[in-house]
Amino acid sequence: MWFKNLQIYRLPAPWAYTPEQLEAALAPHSFVPASSNELLRQGWDRPRPNGGLVHVVNQQMLILLGTEKKLLPSTVINQVAKARAAEMEEAQGFAPGKKAMKELKERVADELLPRAFTIRSNVWTWIDPVNGWLVVDAASPAKADDVIKLLLKAVDRMPLESLRVQRSPVGVMTEWLQADDAPAGFTVDMDTELRATGESKAAVRYVRHTLEADEVRRHIAAGKQCTRLAMTWDSKISFVLTESLAIKGVKPLDVISEKESSTRNDEERFDGDFMLMTGELSKLLADVVEALGGEAKA
Repeated sequence: MWFKNLQIYRLPAPWAYTPEQLEAALAPHSFVPASSNELLRQGWDRPRPNGGLVHVVNQQMLILLGTEKKLLPSTVINQVAKARAAEMEEAQGFAPGKKAMKELKERVADELLPRAFTIRSNVWTWIDPVNGWLVVDAASPAKADDVIKLLLKAVDRMPLESLRVQRSPVGVMTEWLQADDAPAGFTVDMDTELRATGESKAAVRYVRHTLEADEVRRHIAAGKQCTRLAMTWDSKISFVLTESLAIKGVKPLDVISEKESSTRNDEERFDGDFMLMTGELSKLLADVVEALGGEAKA
């Protein structure tokens, strides 16, 4: 298993909280399927069948936030409510008022909820207590926020902070493009986005397109800065670094994929892949932070 998108947070290194302590903290907030009249239910689920809420491999912890959400589109509610309102108008001789219409929609929603489709989604989180990383596999900060809120609710006084670096990712990525030179251990790939900082919000995006140094410099001279940059680390992992310090589109390259054995059973393969992923990503994160001037201390 490999995380695709990294929303990155910091813990003290080392973090002394044990898997057993984390298990006990998460247990009261474990996932229970939504009842027929609930629109949303979230909770901590088991990362592996028949396992605990905290899966541990080589000191690395894996936890899973499960979410069940009922699909009840407002258009469906409005359509049914409109038909009911028409029946009421015919029966009583006048249309229901604003307040009555609001109450009608609420009753319709309550009636339809038990028959609504349920969507299940999972968000994985990796905790590295040795090096002090907490990484949520989420494309958007909002999904990561769901995980962090519930984690802070479960773990009393958890010393968790967002990752902060000395230099702005936008400024540093722009410098790399302007100099046509990536930091040691990295190469620049063929996807990037340059965006103007002024009122125009003008932007240019390269997708699987060779970055011509002179052309890119003209965009920078015109006031654009790099907000997304595709890179490869150590010839092992390709990814996109964003202006918010999220790492997206993570993809292990052949040199790593060749290490993954197909001869093991599912449990061994899962644990082996998780150990490989965490080992490589912890080094990648350290190198990204170093390339951005190191961590910013409070």
